[in-house]
Amino acid sequence: MNRMETVLVNSPPRRWLQRFYEVPALRRLGGPLPPGAHVLEIGCGPGYGTQLLLRDMGAARVDAVDLDPAMIDRARRRLAPLAERVRLATGSATDLRAALGAEDDTYDAVFDFAIIHHIPDWRSALDEIARVLRPGGTFYFDEVTALALATRTYRLLFDHPRDDRFTPTDFLTELDRRGLVADGHHRTWRADHYLIGAAAYRPRQT
Repeated sequence: MNRMETVLVNSPPRRWLQRFYEVPALRRLGGPLPPGAHVLEIGCGPGYGTQLLLRDMGAARVDAVDLDPAMIDRARRRLAPLAERVRLATGSATDLRAALGAEDDTYDAVFDFAIIHHIPDWRSALDEIARVLRPGGTFYFDEVTALALATRTYRLLFDHPRDDRFTPTDFLTELDRRGLVADGHHRTWRADHYLIGAAAYRPRQT
């Protein structure tokens, strides 16, 4: 992320959006977490989303990863009162074993608060999400699509990978290929600029 987006991620409007739109919408689309849920958040930023997962989504434990050490430091300060229920790590969503030591079938749910569109090899991130989810677990996602990234505002203010961007259809197709089935539990808004939803992990038999 460039400086402008870093400021935005740490701003009150971003926190308001997560608390009053994203988390309630994800809960409606994907349902509540199971009791005792062990959850992963990719790209946790300053930790506000992690806080909401514990407080509003009912997660028992959250592992959270971010590529930026400064963001992990911010998250650690914010989440200090919840330290016994949170594990933070610097690393990439494309290699969760290296970042967190995450083995197969580890998590009941994985959350993506508009992070995957930042990842050049976003398909590898989806591979990792499917790998670490338990069968029957849920991937909750809120994403910015290629249509939004192509607008003048995004081009002028932010810095994102320029190649291999995804439309809502691209993203949902790649989820389905990995056994992450949204089954209509998703919505787009602003003319397909944004995609939000939840996909159940139903691994295919090999």
